Amino acid sequence: MKQLDERLKSHYPQLSPQEQRIADFVFDHFDDLISYNSAELARLSGVSKATVSRLFKRLGYEKYKDMRDELRTLRQSGMPLTDNRDAVQGNTLLARHYKQEMANLTQWVNRLDTAQFGEIIQALAQGKRVFVVGMRNAYPVALHLRQQLVQARSQVYLLPQPGQTLAEELVDITPQDVVVVVAFRRRPRIIKPLLQQLQQDNIPVLLICEPQAQGVMALSRWQLCASLDSVSAFDSYGSAMSVVNLLANALLHELLSQGRQRIHQIADLYQHMDELEQR
Repeated sequence: MKQLDERLKSHYPQLSPQEQRIADFVFDHFDDLISYNSAELARLSGVSKATVSRLFKRLGYEKYKDMRDELRTLRQSGMPLTDNRDAVQGNTLLARHYKQEMANLTQWVNRLDTAQFGEIIQALAQGKRVFVVGMRNAYPVALHLRQQLVQARSQVYLLPQPGQTLAEELVDITPQDVVVVVAFRRRPRIIKPLLQQLQQDNIPVLLICEPQAQGVMALSRWQLCASLDSVSAFDSYGSAMSVVNLLANALLHELLSQGRQRIHQIADLYQHMDELEQR
């Protein structure tokens, strides 16, 4: 039986423009598709719910729910949601890269302290403000984390601002706030004094780092470690982004009612200001 992505690709030329809008959205958000009900998918694609129903019947699903159940079963079994199995066989660079990425993901998941993770989510939900700090190679991860968290709650800030120092920002942070410090190897020298100052001021800190960062872990209240191992010269941040995804989704579930409402308000503003390209 063909998987959803294969069905969409084979039917795409015959789809109506409205149905193609749904297909384009699905291709762009495949990994998140399970989380959308049919009404949400219709709204985000800019089509009617009836159009969504017609498309998935055309693809061979009796109901939209049948497609979600299929994806959920595939995910729980560990099978890929899209069909690209031949590309990861043998000893090619792609195959070795895939195996190392899977090993990195497995390591951080096995290392996760679920009780501590629950405390982290409670702190992110209840903190007056959340400050996310990232520099050098940690900056893109910190930026993405901030962009995800701010969709579920307000008052999430990224530090430092371009070209600025940290002292002006630190002076206003209180123990009612939460600071997330993203700091991977070849850390700037400021990271250790920063953590020491936050600890001295009794500020709750989550440190996201690689497992070998023993010299700074004790300076934070909580730690989430992501392996950066790669088959070549450059570190891989795939597992770090996976940590970000889990944090953002867990926070959204914790704040489900207000988080969903905030996401819908943001989506309405996108549409009202015509800020993003419409699919």
